[in-house]
Amino acid sequence: MSEMMNIQYLTYQQIDKTKWDQCIANAPNGVIYGYSFYLDHMARNWDALILNDYEAVMPLTWNKKYGIQYLYQPFLTAQLGIFGKTLTEELIGNFITTIPSKYKLIEISLNSGNIFSTPSGFSILRSNYVLDLNKPYEDLYPSYRDNIRRNIKKAKQTGCTALKDFDVEKVIELALLQMRSYGKESAENVDRFRKLYQFLHAKQMATTYGIFSPQNELIASCVFFFSHNRAYYILVGNHPNGKTIGASHMLIDEFIKDHTGKNILLDFEGSDISNLAFFYSSFGAREEKYPALRLNRLPFYLKWMKN
Repeated sequence: MSEMMNIQYLTYQQIDKTKWDQCIANAPNGVIYGYSFYLDHMARNWDALILNDYEAVMPLTWNKKYGIQYLYQPFLTAQLGIFGKTLTEELIGNFITTIPSKYKLIEISLNSGNIFSTPSGFSILRSNYVLDLNKPYEDLYPSYRDNIRRNIKKAKQTGCTALKDFDVEKVIELALLQMRSYGKESAENVDRFRKLYQFLHAKQMATTYGIFSPQNELIASCVFFFSHNRAYYILVGNHPNGKTIGASHMLIDEFIKDHTGKNILLDFEGSDISNLAFFYSSFGAREEKYPALRLNRLPFYLKWMKN
């Protein structure tokens, strides 16, 4: 029997979460976003495609609008796609073609372990940046661009101080100030994230970092998640007062100093935005491509809305 014939579609209620999470934990391309607890918190709904006895899995994060089901990328969930130990080009192609036709619009991101096999016509390549921290700080710091080192020095000379593992609400508050619009959907997403943070913090898989001004004002902040020997730079909240004094530069440097010599990749979660990509690469981070799928199977009278 071919690999494709062994791929089954399961609804959420049919998924064995113990086997699912074992697959995600053991997959060479596993990431925190693939765990059932992450999906339970951040996705409105999710079903799955599963190869044999959970040898490889693909979450299908879906929602419904105007009676039409579609696949979407949940808030603060950078990469999903197919996870497993022995992925091949044929297998990933089979997973993609097995996505049920009831999903009339597909707009999802896969992961870097799927990059060799996305069919043409389906894929867009996106950029992530990662920094290997398994080196002494004395080896990492010289890899910073000059402007990064200048900004770190400026923040310290201004009298900024670093603090970690403080109340996540302070980070969320700053992040909300940066959002261009904050409606009902955003409020729901932020509440989902708040509950996920509490869940992960209790498991020692999440923390906060912040830079405070001499007046004790939080001017740069971030939530970090941890799994699969990765530290995810997951939610950022920066105050305008920190932009001119290098507060965000100092924050990342403080995190790097705390984790040098450990088998950890600092995962910046992007970005396709050129100035952010330049910022992340300025710390010596390397680009890590990952693919996205976009397929419009909407009825002709709706298709124009997503073209």
